[in-house]
Amino acid sequence: MNSSPKSQKSKGLEQACVQYKKKWISEVYRQKISRNDKLPLMDLHAVFTGHFGKSASLEVSSAGRVNLIGEHTDYNDGLVLPTPIRQRCTMLLSPRADQMVRVFGVQKNQLLEYQLGQERAGLDWLDYIQAVTEVLRQDGHALTGFEVAFSSDVPQGSGLSSSAALLVTTVKALRAAFTLPLTDTEVAHIAQRAENGLVGARVGLLDQMACSLGQDGQALFIDFRSFETRSVPLPSNLELVILHSSLTHSLAANDQGSRNYKTRRAECEQACEMLGVSSLRDLLPQDLPRVASLPAPYASRAKHVISENARVLKAVTALEQGDLATLGALFYASHASMRDDYDVSEPEIDLIVDLARETTGIHGARLTGGGFGGSVVMLADKGAGRKAGEQIAAAYQERTGIVPRLLSPQE
Repeated sequence: MNSSPKSQKSKGLEQACVQYKKKWISEVYRQKISRNDKLPLMDLHAVFTGHFGKSASLEVSSAGRVNLIGEHTDYNDGLVLPTPIRQRCTMLLSPRADQMVRVFGVQKNQLLEYQLGQERAGLDWLDYIQAVTEVLRQDGHALTGFEVAFSSDVPQGSGLSSSAALLVTTVKALRAAFTLPLTDTEVAHIAQRAENGLVGARVGLLDQMACSLGQDGQALFIDFRSFETRSVPLPSNLELVILHSSLTHSLAANDQGSRNYKTRRAECEQACEMLGVSSLRDLLPQDLPRVASLPAPYASRAKHVISENARVLKAVTALEQGDLATLGALFYASHASMRDDYDVSEPEIDLIVDLARETTGIHGARLTGGGFGGSVVMLADKGAGRKAGEQIAAAYQERTGIVPRLLSPQE
């Protein structure tokens, strides 16, 4: 039987109400983003219900990370020392009975979809979700379709692992939804394979391990040759200051010229071939005179990796002893190496580090993340970080005309 005019009218009114609610939710979110506010979790639940007409069955989140020291060492079998940050990616998910995947990305205010088994690159941010389901299916894990809404306040292109936070959160959400037998370390490996694969960014494993295994108040020492991990408590007299320069980068970008992530990784591989070693991890500081005989830029690239591994070991000791002076000196040395030997810094980033040197209460500062923009991490005396960070941010804006974002500490 055909529906009565009355039932059709009622159905039309219901659909209109749903569309109005979606528009209202989107406008509320747009206003929050314009103020750089984090979307409250209760609002994310409203977003999910508004778009999918039901409540989410589970909620998962993962923190971004700041790498204290150990940059561009992970893909050279080296040592790193990251720690989680306050900013997180949060995902709500509900399984479907079919093979359709529907994803609402709050940051983009977009609803996109695809079929499991038909993943393809080129769909912008959806590629990160597609990449995960592609890898899981390749590994033989049984999935059905699902609906997702996610929100993240980890700034994109900031060097704080916004991509890894999304990938790890997606793997963990699917692990929970479909009871997948995966450890947190395996979650990290799947996230890395996803980013290396369909996403097209040939990244190391640092970001994924940090986002999957990191614990608040702890640095995570990782040896990427043995995959040994060890938690190192942050000393009580330390406060981290993180200032986003507002210069963004992309690890997946295939930039012209030689100043990009892919080129740096290739240069390390070529240096290994010239030195006859399988990895730069095979070399120690006493090998630097031999390394210096390489042609440019390979000598300086290898020098950074070898010296950075040594700095990580010293930084672990300094953290354990609460020695901010020594740790600060290691930060400044690491930044100089990234600027001069690895050539991944920018004048604006160097300015922030120079301003930090002149600021009371700051013991050290360095570029964190892959470089070519991003953020600076600084070591401050406990309780002095907010004032120092605001002072540095104001001076940076006055000198460059660029408005930075103080991510930590927050009021």
